[in-house]
Amino acid sequence: MMEMRTDLRNFDQQGLITFVEELGQPAFRGRQMMPWIYRPGITRIEEMTDLAKDFRRILAEHAYISRFDDPIVEKAMDGTVKFGFRLHDGNIIESVLIPEPDRNTLCISSQVGCAMHCAFCLTGTMGIIRNLAPAEIVNQVCAARDYLLAEPEETLIGPRAVTNLVYMGMGEPLNNLENVLTSLSILTEQKGLDLTGRRITVSTCGIVPKMHELGRRSTANLAVSLHAVDDETRNRLMPVNRIHPLDALFEACRTYPMPKRRRIMFEYLMLDGVNDSPAEARELARRLRLIPCKINLLPYNNCPDLPYRSSPMEKILAFQKILMDAHYSVFIRSSRGADILAACGQLAGERNPNQRSE
Repeated sequence: MMEMRTDLRNFDQQGLITFVEELGQPAFRGRQMMPWIYRPGITRIEEMTDLAKDFRRILAEHAYISRFDDPIVEKAMDGTVKFGFRLHDGNIIESVLIPEPDRNTLCISSQVGCAMHCAFCLTGTMGIIRNLAPAEIVNQVCAARDYLLAEPEETLIGPRAVTNLVYMGMGEPLNNLENVLTSLSILTEQKGLDLTGRRITVSTCGIVPKMHELGRRSTANLAVSLHAVDDETRNRLMPVNRIHPLDALFEACRTYPMPKRRRIMFEYLMLDGVNDSPAEARELARRLRLIPCKINLLPYNNCPDLPYRSSPMEKILAFQKILMDAHYSVFIRSSRGADILAACGQLAGERNPNQRSE
C-alpha cells in the first residue's frame, strides 16, 4: 500500500543518498534520482528510464512520488490564482500565484492552520492542525508549475514558470523549521527545482530563538511581520509578542546572519486608527536604525468577521513619506486577489473538515 512506502519528495539530495544506501544501493543512485523526481510529467518510478531496471523495481517496492492532483482553482479578476490542495488526511491548504509581466510569485503554506492567533488574520482563526511535510510544501510549487505549463499562451500574464517564492501562506514557517529547511534545500538544489535563494523569502511573526538558525542554514531572504512599534499594540495584535517582545525581536534582526547587500523585509499592515499615526512612523524609523532593511506597507485586506479596516491611502502615503525622509526604502504593496479571498491574511482553508483551536 502506498502509505507503507516512502515519499521521495520528502528528501533533499543528501536524504535521497541516505535512503538508497539503506536499501543497499550505492550513493550515486540517490544523485541520479533527484532530476527525475522533479521533472514535469514524471509521476511513477517506472518512468525514470535512466535508472537501472533492477533498481527501479527495488525502489518502486519501497517508495513513490507524491503530487497534488485536481487542485481547487479560483482565478481573480486581476489574474491572481488561488489553489486549494487536499492532503492525504482530508485537510486542505491554500497557495496563491501572483503573476506579473516579468515574474510569477507563489505564496506557499507551511502548516495546516496557524497557532499564532494574530488578531487580523483569518488563518489564525483556524487554530493549528498540523505541520506540513517537506513534500507537501514542495508539491505546492510543483502544482503551480504544472498549472503554468498547461495554461494557453494567451492567458499568461507572466513567464511560464514559478520564479519567486514566499513562505507567507498558512502557518508560521519557523514553527515547522526542519521541514521548511528541507523544502528550501530541495527548491534550491540545481538538480531539483533550481530556484535561487535570492528569490525565496521566509516570513516570520517573530519566533526569535529560531531566526538565527534559519539564517545559518539557508540562503533565503527573511521577512518579519511587524505591524506595530510598541509592545502594548503588538501584544494586542500578535500574541507572540508577549513571549518575544519587540526589543528581543529587533536585537535578533540586528544580529541576523545574512550576506552583504541583503536586507530584512519588514511587513507592516496599515490598520486605520490602530498603528498608522505619524508618531508611529517616526518611532518605526527610530527602531529600525542599524538594521539593513526595507519596509513593505500593506493596505489591510478587509476580512469577514474581523473588526479591522485599512488605513485610507492618504494616511499610508503620509506614513511612507516619514520613513522615506528617514532614508528607508519603503514600498506600498498593492492588494492582489482580494475578490477570491486570496490576499494577505485571507487564507482560511474554509473547506477544512478538521478545524480546531489550540
